[in-house]
Amino acid sequence: LGHAVLRAKSHVGEHSFAVLLGDDVIDSRDPLLERMLEVHAATGDNVIALMEVPRDQIHLYGSAAIETTSDTDVVIVTELVEKPEPEVAPSNFAVIGRYVLRHEIFEVLEKTEPGRGGEIQLTDALQFAAQHPEVAGGVRGVVFSGRRYDTGDKLDFIRATLRIAIDREDIGPELRGWLKDFSKD
Repeated sequence: LGHAVLRAKSHVGEHSFAVLLGDDVIDSRDPLLERMLEVHAATGDNVIALMEVPRDQIHLYGSAAIETTSDTDVVIVTELVEKPEPEVAPSNFAVIGRYVLRHEIFEVLEKTEPGRGGEIQLTDALQFAAQHPEVAGGVRGVVFSGRRYDTGDKLDFIRATLRIAIDREDIGPELRGWLKDFSKD
């Protein structure tokens, strides 16, 4: 992911930017990105989306050590570890696929050595930013508790498709009827 983000440098220039990973579907009724942009505008920090997951699933995500703030849904990120084993993870707060980043993260990524999996990890660059806010801004997290689907998981992909389609006014009623008939088979 770090290398992919770095490829956007010439397009972004000296502006902050958002990264939205396509395999994380966030229901548009749950305003995660809007909240992240608010936090970024208020603090100037990099902002990542976090979600609490069961401890035995944290090895699937980046994990964040956090400090609370006066905002119940905003935390200060003090450490990030990419896909740690559950027993050494700093928390069960998982990094999910939404980021609002300062342009300085490009400079950090250019100096980031390949990490886990032999790849340049965005998590490693954000870890540097969390420990050196004077270089690339600090890191805050918005703790998300809304509807999120991981389309990299086959069942979650189907859930996302059905949940979002059922709630659409143009196709929802017909789909509900079809599902009721289908479930009788």
